[in-house]
Amino acid sequence: MTRHRIPPIAPSEITPEALYRRRREFLRTLALGLPLLAVGCGREGEAEARAEAAPAVPTGTPLAGTRNASLSTDEPLTAWSDVTGYNNFYEFGTGKDDPAKNSRHFHPKPWSVEIAGHAEVTGRYALEDLYQPTALEERIYRHRCVEAWSMVIPWVGFPLADLLKRFKPTAQAKYVAFTTLRRPGEMPGQNYAVLDWPYREGLRIDEAMHPLAFLAVGVYGRELPNQNGAPLRLVLPWKYGFKSIKSIVRIEFTEQQPRTAWNQAAPEEYGFYSNVNPDVDHPRWSQATERRIAGNGFGLFGNRIRTRPFNGYAEQVASLYSGMDLRKNF
Repeated sequence: MTRHRIPPIAPSEITPEALYRRRREFLRTLALGLPLLAVGCGREGEAEARAEAAPAVPTGTPLAGTRNASLSTDEPLTAWSDVTGYNNFYEFGTGKDDPAKNSRHFHPKPWSVEIAGHAEVTGRYALEDLYQPTALEERIYRHRCVEAWSMVIPWVGFPLADLLKRFKPTAQAKYVAFTTLRRPGEMPGQNYAVLDWPYREGLRIDEAMHPLAFLAVGVYGRELPNQNGAPLRLVLPWKYGFKSIKSIVRIEFTEQQPRTAWNQAAPEEYGFYSNVNPDVDHPRWSQATERRIAGNGFGLFGNRIRTRPFNGYAEQVASLYSGMDLRKNF
């Protein structure tokens, strides 16, 4: 059997000991109960179950990524165990720990992505052919769930724009549509009509071409775990988390605004743009503050912070929406 030398652990892979020790306290506090909110980036509660859903330290195949310091925050990271155990991926169930538990039999290899629509180059491509020509980088982004909790996550991947430009979109390409795999035999949540499967998302093409838009193939210096959207997911740090579609199998350049899963399911609650906006509340809760799951702030109320417009990325992205009524175009 071939033996592989274990590479040095990158700084981003180290979970602070104090954070790990306080994790159980955090879970017990959450178990007291918070309102159950039904959207694609997570649910409060069900806390004790996730204690066993994910390992405490990073696991999986290492990925080399050069830190992009100019696009990374220096805020305390969310622990690996919470990034991988406190998430939501409705294709594997609606419970907080369901993605980690129910994705174990999901097979993300081999993987291919179809490129379609208004582009000079289209077709189906193996995942390795999509990102091997691009040097992988690590970006530490804030992640803001529409349910008013947030994380700080070190993703590994490459700019979405680098990929899209390779296929030479035409002048008719006004939007980019994304589709998740539909495989109910391995994604048990798809056997229930929670959403209109497969999951779909979309962006205006100028949003998709923005330097912050990122395609992740890893997290914490490892390949993406199944529950985090393996093997390819979108990361859009200025938007609510459900816009960052997971397990992508199709990217299409369209002329018309594409349908998106949560907007189609509840258009009065989830807009097409879904930019983080503390001044526009969800119909059922405030968006003015968020509970940060990171660093040592694991109390239910002690780590509540004010939400910033565009999740703190306004300087980079606000110009995309110049002249738009952000209350109407939420």
